[in-house]
Amino acid sequence: MKVLDDEVVARAEQAGLDAIVYAPHFTRLPEIRREAERYSTDDLLVVPAREVFTGPWYERKHVLAIGLEEPVPDFIPLETAMDEFERQDATVLAPHPEFANVSVTASDVHRYADRIDALEIFNPKHLPLHNRQAREIAESVDLPPFTSSYAHLPRTVGVSHTTFDVPIETEADLRAALEDGLARRIVYRNGLDRWATTAGELGHLAYENTWKKVDRLFLSGIEPTHPRHIAYDGRFEDVAVY
Repeated sequence: MKVLDDEVVARAEQAGLDAIVYAPHFTRLPEIRREAERYSTDDLLVVPAREVFTGPWYERKHVLAIGLEEPVPDFIPLETAMDEFERQDATVLAPHPEFANVSVTASDVHRYADRIDALEIFNPKHLPLHNRQAREIAESVDLPPFTSSYAHLPRTVGVSHTTFDVPIETEADLRAALEDGLARRIVYRNGLDRWATTAGELGHLAYENTWKKVDRLFLSGIEPTHPRHIAYDGRFEDVAVY
């Protein structure tokens, strides 16, 4: 999920989900953790995570990390991010591979196959061609699959999810299921409702890459997840890609 509020929680519970992963863009880990704890309920676990934007704006490579102990900024090389994830023993997922200019490539997946715990093979933003391509990449390196709603809009919550054959009650349960390659099912809706969701999410993607990007780059000052932000104490300044 990129969004989290009462509506998101209600939709997730209505869809029968036991856990969701909250990983908003350009938001620092301490804030994500606070929001995840705030919105977790007796019926729904909200797991904090970071989807890190690696590389420059024209060639972004998103990588999702669960279980980080220390913050990792955006706008650093993919290699640096993967090294940092390994150092922190995080669970590493590859979302929407080879999608537009916001994804790891097939060659990236092959290079880091030993560090990636699962690869997304269905995404509500994808067209059928993209999903087929993602499945082929996962099969080529024998990586376990996953899916999520990848919701940037509340109405997308629950349109797709991963079902495991074990209970998921804690973050540790989720990480173990992903890392150990446990049996799972990829579940998603089809029909007009699903295509309306895809259209809505693609429209939101266009917004993010036009006005919202201009606002972020030129009007809002330094990103809270920029490597040169004071929060990172200079640790990543020498590897910032811009």
